[in-house]
Amino acid sequence: MDMRLFEGDCLSVLKGLPDDSVDSIVTDPPYGLSFMGKKWDYDVPSAEIWRECLRVLKPGGHLLAFAGSRTYHRLVVNVEDAGFEIRDQIMWVYGSGFPKSHNISKSMDKVAGAQREIIGKHNGSGMTKSNVEQGAQNRNVMEWNIYSNDPITDKAKQWEGWGSALKPAHEPIVVARKPLIGTLVANVLEHGTGGINIDGCRIGTDVVGWGGKGRSGDSATAGASRGGTQGGYNYDDGEARPVEGRFPANFIHDGSDEVVSLFPEENARFFYCAKASKSERNAGLEAFEDKKSQHNAGGIGRKVSVEKRLEQGKENAPMMKNIHPTVKPVDLMKYLCRLVTPPEGLVLDPFMGSGTTGIAAKVEGFDFIGIEMDREYLAIAEARIGYWVEDAETTYKTLHDWV
Repeated sequence: MDMRLFEGDCLSVLKGLPDDSVDSIVTDPPYGLSFMGKKWDYDVPSAEIWRECLRVLKPGGHLLAFAGSRTYHRLVVNVEDAGFEIRDQIMWVYGSGFPKSHNISKSMDKVAGAQREIIGKHNGSGMTKSNVEQGAQNRNVMEWNIYSNDPITDKAKQWEGWGSALKPAHEPIVVARKPLIGTLVANVLEHGTGGINIDGCRIGTDVVGWGGKGRSGDSATAGASRGGTQGGYNYDDGEARPVEGRFPANFIHDGSDEVVSLFPEENARFFYCAKASKSERNAGLEAFEDKKSQHNAGGIGRKVSVEKRLEQGKENAPMMKNIHPTVKPVDLMKYLCRLVTPPEGLVLDPFMGSGTTGIAAKVEGFDFIGIEMDREYLAIAEARIGYWVEDAETTYKTLHDWV
């Protein structure tokens, strides 16, 4: 297995990669939301970047790219303008998440100069009125007031319960493909790309249908060790065998009660994957220094007051070794890589971040190219990939090193 990590702007690095050299692109690019005040998130990737992605992909190669719910349209238009065929959209749906909503009623009281009742104290350590005094004796503790949610003015009472935003519960993933050369079968035979790995991404173990003659050596339990999926391959004796597992769908959920309860039990058998846990985010980073996390930091990097962060239900940012703000779960990225990458194929992530796509690609047995312009994120990515795949051969290359 070969892994190549490039430090630099993705457009510059992509221009140095050969034509038709990559089997798939699986990536989590900027959403264009100015997330956490990060300059790299001021806009979605341009059509020029996606044109370079198109060039390095083999004919029929797939692109899977996450997007923000508010800016998906901007991303997908740029991808289409670059020359990709838009094939579908996958929804990753989750129950966790907190609405970044403006409390209209509370702001009306504030504008009117009406101060709500102070009902307690709070600080960055999560201390409340009952234990702040004791903690302050041991160290210098900065305290903030916790105000009542009860409105004071008539206008505030009128608009109590009104806000400005919905709770985030999904992230769309564009499914795009480089145009085929000839028919789908001819393209697959020539380049190995163009198809989707249906059997390798089936969900569950229930018998849902019957198949015909399969490939020699494949068994009906192929893929059973791949995150709970079933291959569903048949024997090559010419007889029909039961196909196990449901078709992969354009809907992925996190397995939370909030999401599963929306479906009858028999219809909730989609691939599911929860958000990345703290232990998963930090695995392999034991030697790294703890820093203020940019994940759910509630205003770190922007001029947001402590009171505003508390109003949004967010305390001071926790300490983390992996400070990247948008870490995707490994199991989710494994599934996506497996869905669109042929056996022993090469996966490209032009917006590598802290390396989760690289981890996923290597665990699934694919080669990997990752591009990241932030040196700190690049170091985190290398350490995380090394933790998950100890036998991976890692090479750093510049544009001039590429062969």
